[in-house]
Amino acid sequence: MRQDEGQEELPIDEEPGTPTEVERLDINELGRLLRERRGSLSLRQAAEKAGVSFSTLSRVEAGAQPDLASFTALCAWLRLPPSRFFTPVAAREVSPLDQAITHLRADPRLSDEAAERISAVLRDLYAALAKDSGPTKPAVACHLRASPFLRPGVPARLASLLSDMNDELHRLVEAGEL
Repeated sequence: MRQDEGQEELPIDEEPGTPTEVERLDINELGRLLRERRGSLSLRQAAEKAGVSFSTLSRVEAGAQPDLASFTALCAWLRLPPSRFFTPVAAREVSPLDQAITHLRADPRLSDEAAERISAVLRDLYAALAKDSGPTKPAVACHLRASPFLRPGVPARLASLLSDMNDELHRLVEAGEL
């Protein structure tokens, strides 16, 4: 997947225009609770009961981040939900245009230059035709050659964007402005 340097991948499973939260794992709290739960058990005994390796338990207690399988096993041993260890650190708005451009950049059949050219056209069209959001319309069907490579929900979002552009073009034609 291609990404510009310093640009993180945009979440695509959120509704367009809704803020998404970036969360951070509170590894210190996890380590503290593991040491507390372990009590007088040795690291090897506690690791066996938790279903992780001795070295994993030792590293996590010392502040290292576990892999997903170890994290879920440790949470189960602590009898706590994994969400207990996540804290939101930022919220940001993700626009439908940004989501569409992210998927274009991820298409393995497009070169960086081609993806950028299409992105530029989309940005220009969006700037020229976007209107204030009103009541949402149902998505129209949209057949895209790249649709097998798009993440779930993107074809519908792109269809909505194209539908809005189409409506605006019809309005401009009817008004004699185009």
